Amino acid sequence: GVDGSFMKDSGIIAYVQETLEKLPEEGCCTISVGGMSAGMEYPGIKLAVISDMQLLRVREHKHKSSKKAPSNRQRINSYADLAPGDLVVHEVHGIGLFAGIKKMKVDGFEKDYIMIRYAGTDTLYVPATALDMVTKYLGAAEDQHVKLSKMGGAEWSRARSRAKAATKKLAGELIKLYAERARIPGHAFAPDSPWQREFEDNFGYTETDDQLRSINEIKADMESETPMDRLYRLLCGDVGFGKTEVALRAAMKCILDNRQAAILVPTTVLAQQHYQTAVQRFFGFPITVEVLSRFRTPAQIQKTLDDLKTGKCDLVVGTHRLLQKDVKFKSLGLLIVDEEQRFGVTHKERLKELSRGVDVLTLSATPIPRTLALIIYGDLDISVIDEMPPGRQKVDTFAVTESYRTRLNGFIRKLVSEGRQVFVVCPMIEENEELPPNVKSAQEHAAELQKYFPNLKVACVHGKLKAKEKNEIMQSFVAGDIDILVSTTVIEVGVDVPNAALMIV
Repeated sequence: GVDGSFMKDSGIIAYVQETLEKLPEEGCCTISVGGMSAGMEYPGIKLAVISDMQLLRVREHKHKSSKKAPSNRQRINSYADLAPGDLVVHEVHGIGLFAGIKKMKVDGFEKDYIMIRYAGTDTLYVPATALDMVTKYLGAAEDQHVKLSKMGGAEWSRARSRAKAATKKLAGELIKLYAERARIPGHAFAPDSPWQREFEDNFGYTETDDQLRSINEIKADMESETPMDRLYRLLCGDVGFGKTEVALRAAMKCILDNRQAAILVPTTVLAQQHYQTAVQRFFGFPITVEVLSRFRTPAQIQKTLDDLKTGKCDLVVGTHRLLQKDVKFKSLGLLIVDEEQRFGVTHKERLKELSRGVDVLTLSATPIPRTLALIIYGDLDISVIDEMPPGRQKVDTFAVTESYRTRLNGFIRKLVSEGRQVFVVCPMIEENEELPPNVKSAQEHAAELQKYFPNLKVACVHGKLKAKEKNEIMQSFVAGDIDILVSTTVIEVGVDVPNAALMIV
């Protein structure tokens, strides 16, 4: 624990008193024994109560800062989260296979090099000083088989030229699209009706000023008749700051003016969550909400498609399935895109078709550079929710070492006994051919936790599960039936479980 010497080193007068009998004198510090999860402050009487964990973290941080700079090997190891077998791109030589790190003697000095294997038997050795030439391959998710480049071949140069030409063409198409958007008359939505006000009054929480300002900005654009002032806006805010509620109020305004609204989301889990939120919020109003995703049967999907064409469906929440050619709307008035950066180029082409003459609202916690550039140079407006909702606790982040594992397990037990839940995020799954040393898979983590906490319900969710299985596990977690959920990054896009008080990464 913390003793008087720690205070002395920091120039603070301190006394050790195991049993507290009186408050410390002004300007002094008393060290005592007790149990607290966090500290507290009373400025009125100039008293601060600080837990040992807070001081230990300060000391650990100071100790770390005195360490020497990372070696080249550490620099390489941390570079772009590379693991043997990952595809990488060298600026000059193209796509290759990362094959690990090798020490080699050059000019009498031993240095670390990363090895990249290319087509045939060629291997490239890249020194730490030239790592800016190498990036992790970030091709489209649908690329199943990527062809390795030939070292020094003209093929890579041609591919780069084609990519530059395609980028130029896409930029030209975007300019045309924005010019077209400016010409097409927008629909001027009617002012708020009594039902709109009733819907907003039914919100179970107190809105933040940022939320209210954002929805007023959005409504003003929706009501405008000028095409250039039509809603084309980015709503930016952290997870849990209330973007969804603002989006649903905009959807309600659209629907009450006899238009349809669509919410496009990147994952099936998120689609299900948005769908359930929408159903709960629109309960008691004559509004039909449906969902389009892999969770639905072919018959359910066909019914939704028919309802969209005839206008029976007022609001649809959908994944990429919403972008397929067979999806037709009777009168789409508002398109809400959640986390636009998760959609590829082909999806965005279809999005452009959908958004002609339609109001567009994009939601994001982390907007992509192109979106930000549109705010600065284009016609995209921005509304920011930067205010934490009342009653919401701020996120505290702690970096802990393996030696804290026992304490962490104790903390997990305490939280679960209070009725809270725990997320454990692990990027690896068992099916990976080769796990780096000392790295456990999500399944191994789940098995270990179940063994350590035999009386708790532990579950594991990862990308190799079928969509239905993933959904069932996530629904059980949201419902509170699972105490600890071990997951890979399939849950990284905006899944909201308010009762999960701890996330271990």
